[in-house]
Amino acid sequence: GCHSLLQGIFQTQGQNPHLYVCLLHWLVGSLPLAPPGKPLSLIALPWAAALEESSYEYGSTKYLLLCGLGGMLSCGLTHTAIVPLDLVKCRMQVDPSKYKGILSGFGVTLRDDGLRGLARGWAPTFLGYSMQGLFKFGLYEVFKIRYAELLSQEKAYEWRTGLYLAASASAEFFADVALAPMEAVKVRMQTQQGYARTLRAAAPKMYSEEGLWAFYKGVAPLWMRQIPYTMMKFACFERTVEALYKYVVPKPQSHCTKSEQLAVTFVAGYIAGVFCAVVSHPADSVVSVLNKEKGSTAFDVLRRLGFKGVWKGLFARIIMIGTLTALQWFIYDSVKVYFKLPRPPVPQNVNKKLHYNI
Repeated sequence: GCHSLLQGIFQTQGQNPHLYVCLLHWLVGSLPLAPPGKPLSLIALPWAAALEESSYEYGSTKYLLLCGLGGMLSCGLTHTAIVPLDLVKCRMQVDPSKYKGILSGFGVTLRDDGLRGLARGWAPTFLGYSMQGLFKFGLYEVFKIRYAELLSQEKAYEWRTGLYLAASASAEFFADVALAPMEAVKVRMQTQQGYARTLRAAAPKMYSEEGLWAFYKGVAPLWMRQIPYTMMKFACFERTVEALYKYVVPKPQSHCTKSEQLAVTFVAGYIAGVFCAVVSHPADSVVSVLNKEKGSTAFDVLRRLGFKGVWKGLFARIIMIGTLTALQWFIYDSVKVYFKLPRPPVPQNVNKKLHYNI
């Protein structure tokens, strides 16, 4: 009888997917609980809504590549869009006597370089952060899956914050190696007046002056800036989404429309971005000064700036990173929606769920 009922339900799936989900909810709700220790084939029902329209298997190669594509778009487009603000922020860090604030910094830049000067460094920004996004988001999904496989299901839930931190730190390590060359070119173009106006002119000039080291001397400071930033970005985002669905959103995630879920994504992303800006700003100040100067080391710059100096431009960076992070998560999640990638529900304690055998 159950076999015949299942056949009827799966035939219904193609004709009326909404009726299919309702029938599946009713069927699973009527099944007996699985004995403890038995293999689980279905854990709770929010998965039904997430899996109903999925086009790719979660964790498959195509799924991970599309996640990387989403990361490329989210990071490349957003960082390029805020190049003017980033340019003023970098100049405030390396020349605070001339660029004393955000508004005055924009005024000085417009007076010295004109309107086109605000877009200086857009090409290395787009290329560098697109590559960073590919590794950051793509490898985060890879490491999150792999690290979870090393743990039991219960441990993966209990230690989920540590899982997010470990996966994001591992991904960012490789992402920064991909970002470093273009970041060095961008900062040199934006902060050293008269050095070069284009990527084609700046990159060969840097190589002729300092060799390959010119593009990678900022990797260690980048790790100092980006790894704490990314750990906060992913872990804070994941836990904020969890908290919003638990305490703020008046209905379960599985009952929310795609637009409602993307709205939660944007809000959680902005909250995470504010924390990201604070924890990574001192290292960001060091990177800006280091890439401007020849022959400097991170410790030399840090000693010269002092405690107060490394916090210069923080307000500008909070605005920039908060907006940036919110938009990145929104674009990334939108790519998942567009390609109908599986979007798992908010984590729940498996010990408090109903377990079923089918």
